Amino acid sequence: MIFPLLSMLALAGCGDGDRAARLKAAGPNPSLDALMKVADADAGARTFGQCLACHTIGKGELDRAGPNLHGIMGKPVAGGSARYGYTAALERVGGHWDRATMNRWLTSPQRFAPGTKMTFEGLPDPLARADVIAYLEREGRQ
Repeated sequence: MIFPLLSMLALAGCGDGDRAARLKAAGPNPSLDALMKVADADAGARTFGQCLACHTIGKGELDRAGPNLHGIMGKPVAGGSARYGYTAALERVGGHWDRATMNRWLTSPQRFAPGTKMTFEGLPDPLARADVIAYLEREGRQ
């Protein structure tokens, strides 16, 4: 019991450079919950850099081609920003952004909401998705 705890504490400061160790700690065929335990918000920030072409994340920042994503976790799928015009595709999805929903979206926006105007193909790497989710959660608390 102590070893897994020590492993998690050691991994907490590793950053993306210790990706193999994080994957090993998550176990074989890890679930989203297991990946979230080893997720690195700083690595997620680096991956999120590509999202900044269309999105902002700072509190109170304006929408761009995509909505501002500050505090997106827990908000309605088609209602994170009151100023943004969401597609009917996202409105049909319904629900709220939680870890599982965000993971499906980040895997493939087009499969998640066929007809969405988001052209991003998705993140095939499950650890990268967990990192981005950790980043979105962290930024939403600030």
